[in-house]
Amino acid sequence: MNWEIVIGLEVHTQLSTSSKIFSGASTAFGAAPNTQACAVDIALPGVLPVLNKGAVERAVQLGLAIGGHISRRSVFARKNYFYPDLPKGYQISQMELPVVEGGSLTIQVGATEKTVRITRAHLEEDAGKSLHEDFHGMTGIDLNRAGTPLLEIVSEPDMRGSAEAVAYAKTLHSLVVWLGICDGNMQEGSFRCDANVSVRRMDETELGKRCEIKNLNSFRFLEHAIEYEARRQIEIIEDGGVVRQETRLYDPDRNETRTMRSKEDAHDYRYFPDPDLLPLVISEEWIERTRAAMPELPEAMRIRFMHDYLLTEYDARFLTSSITIARYFEHAVAETARLTGLPIVPGPIERNDTTQPVETLLGKLVANWVMGDLSAALNRNELDIADSPVSSRQLAALIQRITDGTLSGKLAKEVFEALWQGEGEVDAIIETRGLKQVSDSGAIEAIVDEILAANPNQVAEYRSGKDKMFGFFVGQAMKAMKGKANPQQLNDILKRKLG
Repeated sequence: MNWEIVIGLEVHTQLSTSSKIFSGASTAFGAAPNTQACAVDIALPGVLPVLNKGAVERAVQLGLAIGGHISRRSVFARKNYFYPDLPKGYQISQMELPVVEGGSLTIQVGATEKTVRITRAHLEEDAGKSLHEDFHGMTGIDLNRAGTPLLEIVSEPDMRGSAEAVAYAKTLHSLVVWLGICDGNMQEGSFRCDANVSVRRMDETELGKRCEIKNLNSFRFLEHAIEYEARRQIEIIEDGGVVRQETRLYDPDRNETRTMRSKEDAHDYRYFPDPDLLPLVISEEWIERTRAAMPELPEAMRIRFMHDYLLTEYDARFLTSSITIARYFEHAVAETARLTGLPIVPGPIERNDTTQPVETLLGKLVANWVMGDLSAALNRNELDIADSPVSSRQLAALIQRITDGTLSGKLAKEVFEALWQGEGEVDAIIETRGLKQVSDSGAIEAIVDEILAANPNQVAEYRSGKDKMFGFFVGQAMKAMKGKANPQQLNDILKRKLG
């Protein structure tokens, strides 16, 4: 508790262009080694890079989404270092004049909101890949990734622990996927984090020596690597040692970080403007055209969901946590309204009007199913909502049968499970399984009369003031009717009969 962990993240986001940032070679994942590396990528003599317009537009989208400044003039630079998977001997990147400067991201950690400042976002090309596992005593080089477009997003050291770092990374991941500028596939290397970690005593203001942990490609690895590295640095200082600034790698099998190389500073890379590339000039018209093509942002959609569907902030935040969830929800609401003929919001009511029955709010009904049964099933089966076996149309059909009295809540859950297993459409499942809710008041009343006649002692107990016995009668009636009795009608008849 006497120590504070200080974290800044550098996130390498692979942009969703079909070709590379300075060549026409494909960026598709999974091709055989070195089959997607053209003359530009492998730096044959005489070749010249040509900037990919789509990569610039995606960078501008990110800048607009985080409230950053889009540089009207930015410059590409050569970052010089020598490594087998860097065929030119330098990486084309940006240093002094990046395409995006400033901005921020609001994260949620538990019940607390926090704003993390973003220093910059700059365009650069990826390097190739060194393959160590498949060769005995040798290293293989795959240059397919060489030239793949990246947007490196650099935060200020504003995070104070692994929980905040993971929340920031998840929020940024959700945003770039939401915008469509990155597919977010961490296993394929589309979204990778470098964590700069330092520690200092709680009463200190000066930052400690930082170590950079490279290429963390899962949120769990990010969390574990930060926690291990912070403990390592604290132990060094408490033992009288000094933390060395260096680059480290995280070993998930041993849950530890280890030295990779001494940490370089900018001057070590001998940055200078790339003479083969003109300065990038971004006009106001281009920026506005890009802004107009962007999807509605999560924060704006969250506010709209609260207003249009009368959802709580918690519900709206959950439903806008990813664009696939948001789209599924809105499609389901629109389809439910079409099938039922009910308005999405019945009448000119206020958000705080507690007299409005929640079951008449279609948005809330759909939200409950998306956040409840559907979300639970997706989590159990480790599926994204985009791969849900239950479509938004099918969920709407299920909710229709709840609102028209065909299904009780309990029977609806059974139908949902059948939908999940692919047993057919809602009405066919209800027919095949004989699940139609009984709303015939005469049939329900006959069952109630039988139960009351068979349980005179329990009737006497209820009438003597033991209100809890009411649940006993409900259970007996539901059992007799195999759970198909209309719950509201059953309750009304029981109350009338019991007096």
